[in-house]
Amino acid sequence: MQEVKLVVSYDDYEDGIRMEKLIKELAAKPEASSLESLVIGDWGQAYENSPDEFIGTLVESAPSFPSLKKLFIGDMGFEECEVSWIIQTNLTPLLGAFPELKSFSVMGSSGLSLEPLQHAKLEELIIICGGLPKEVLSSITHAKLPELRKLELYLGVDNYGFNGSLEDVLPLLEKGLFPKLVYLGLKDSEIQDEIAKAAAEAPILDQLEVLDLSQGTLSDEGAEALLASDKIKKLKHLDLSYHYMTNEMISRWNRSGISVDVSDQQQSDEDDWRYPSLTE
Repeated sequence: MQEVKLVVSYDDYEDGIRMEKLIKELAAKPEASSLESLVIGDWGQAYENSPDEFIGTLVESAPSFPSLKKLFIGDMGFEECEVSWIIQTNLTPLLGAFPELKSFSVMGSSGLSLEPLQHAKLEELIIICGGLPKEVLSSITHAKLPELRKLELYLGVDNYGFNGSLEDVLPLLEKGLFPKLVYLGLKDSEIQDEIAKAAAEAPILDQLEVLDLSQGTLSDEGAEALLASDKIKKLKHLDLSYHYMTNEMISRWNRSGISVDVSDQQQSDEDDWRYPSLTE
């Protein structure tokens, strides 16, 4: 797959280079017509500037990228911008501009909007952030994505934008919301035990192949419910990596006969504080 990543470094930005210019230059190249994956990295001081400055340019340039299947907005490392500092915006116009899109990924949730969320062909939606606002969760639970097969959400913590509760997550555990969904990731959560207990007997498990509850604060409490579930046993894989389970619980998983990832064990601090992986 032909992929291009566009980045405006700190020095580039100081020299007056902007993401709009890079997009226009790429759109003018002959290879634009065969480009299948476009990654937008740091657009220059993303902790101060939203993608509004270039979203319009990307939408206008969409006819130059007829083969585009994958789009990632905000792929940047912490040395460029901490994920919770990345300023996003309403990205819905991009989904309308690229009707052949199969995969859409976003990093950062500050100012993020996906309303209304609908796309006839999208198969993969990934949102990586330190805290996912309940407004975005609501947009997802009301989305029209008939071909969606993979949904991967970093739920995060309240200090970085997660202003919801288990009630905001529960609709994603119902059957029929996305009929073709086979991978559900509810990751990086400070309420991972609550989610695990709700997911253990959730209707969605009847259609899933993979349940991903990794990178959060999962302890023996949530793990116990999962281990006792007959629905969990039918999954092809369960990802619980980066967790706070005890050695005894890990041993029980290893003896369970279930395909499960229990790597990256964490230790809570002296006050039993547990932290998700992506919280800075």
